[in-house]
Amino acid sequence: MDFAEYRTFDATGLAKLVADKEVTADELLALARERAAEVNPRINAIVRDVPASPTADLTGPFAGVPFLIKDLGQDYAGLPTSSGSRALSSTPAAEHATVVQRWIDAGLVIFGKTNTPEFGAKGITEPAAWGPTRNPWDLSRSPGGSSGGAAAAVAAGIVPCAGASDGGGSIRIPAGCCGLVGLKPSRGLTPSGPSAGEPMHGAAVDGVVSRSVRDTAAMLDVLCGGEPGGPYVPALPESAFASFVGQDPGTLRIGVRVPSAITPNPDREAYAAVEAATQALTELGHHVEELPQAPFDDAALARDFLLTWFATLAWQVEETKRISGAGDDGFERDTLIMAALGRATSSVDYIDAVARRHEHTRRLTTFFESYDLLLTPTLATPPPKIGEFDLPELLQRGSDVLLKTRTARFLRYTKVVDDMVDDNLGWVPYTQLANLTGRPAISLPLHQTAAGLPLGVQFVAPLSGEALLLRLAGQLEEAVPWMDRVPPL
Repeated sequence: MDFAEYRTFDATGLAKLVADKEVTADELLALARERAAEVNPRINAIVRDVPASPTADLTGPFAGVPFLIKDLGQDYAGLPTSSGSRALSSTPAAEHATVVQRWIDAGLVIFGKTNTPEFGAKGITEPAAWGPTRNPWDLSRSPGGSSGGAAAAVAAGIVPCAGASDGGGSIRIPAGCCGLVGLKPSRGLTPSGPSAGEPMHGAAVDGVVSRSVRDTAAMLDVLCGGEPGGPYVPALPESAFASFVGQDPGTLRIGVRVPSAITPNPDREAYAAVEAATQALTELGHHVEELPQAPFDDAALARDFLLTWFATLAWQVEETKRISGAGDDGFERDTLIMAALGRATSSVDYIDAVARRHEHTRRLTTFFESYDLLLTPTLATPPPKIGEFDLPELLQRGSDVLLKTRTARFLRYTKVVDDMVDDNLGWVPYTQLANLTGRPAISLPLHQTAAGLPLGVQFVAPLSGEALLLRLAGQLEEAVPWMDRVPPL
């Protein structure tokens, strides 16, 4: 097998080749490493090698398939999980994360860890510790974040599928930027242990980015289910998630919304992405209706999301200092600014924001009484340029002074906060809804811009709606195939 042939298979297809003894796990690993050696210097997707385990006696549904894990939350025993931070770049993990162990048990051959922004705190992947990851579709642009390294590696053909996670869109945003499938599972469906229970009060979950719907479904089968130290025993469907791919979803009523409170005038390509999806859905017999307004208070949800995000980041900085002994110089400026804003948040305001998630959930639940799914663009703009969201030099200097004098809390009264809100959410205002409400959502690569860049569309489903999302995604994949679309890298 050569790379051209390797590139045509998804993970499910490669696993079948190994099972049928048409190719060996060692041959696949060699191809993946050769491709990484060729393209990683240009895209900077993989930031750490993982010693691959022996492949002779692999078992499981993905036995012998090369795989990458994210360098955030997906701990590999004996190796650092840097979380994109200098402060953690040499602190080894004591044990495998539960999801990593499940991937190993499934027979996947893990050989590297992928780039992520510091603590996953941005929708772009440009950490100071490792440098920016670049989008294989256009090296001047971002692959999104925080699973940007994973998405870039899959889009570039290094692996057909890679580990990812999503606390505010971090699976779906990179999938939308790189022309991939990205499913955020329901809260509690996949484990976060053993070192964590419910990251961000359950808003953050693990999953994958992939090229095919069947890979996404089969990987969910690998990951789903509770663990002894977890907070839930999640309800699982009677049959495997993979079995839903190819099933008829029935005739669906889908509400669509493009403008948002944060971004009232999205890029015309965001509209074009939804129009392409609407056309495909209509031809399949579904009913798509434009919504006159968002089915929830999107402005309030954005504020609640950022307030809890900043407070969580403040805790992460302090916890990292305790673990690593690092000082402020171990963290990026933007991280310190967001952490300062988080420390300036009162405990009452924090709990109030968390409690309001129920209000957002109730409004979305009311919407689902009339509609089966919510459709939005995944992105409000095409993938941004590398460095596009860097603070202007004058603001950098002013922020440094406030950070050094321990008065950075006053930044909340300056333009810096508005800029950070716009930069963090202005181009991705759609994804946080699913995280705060705990609902499943998927990004599908149904559109390419006039410049040839991917710009995905997102479907949000009701509670336990993964089966419905997978049925529809499989139907759309058959109607509008995307596996043969590859970047010019």
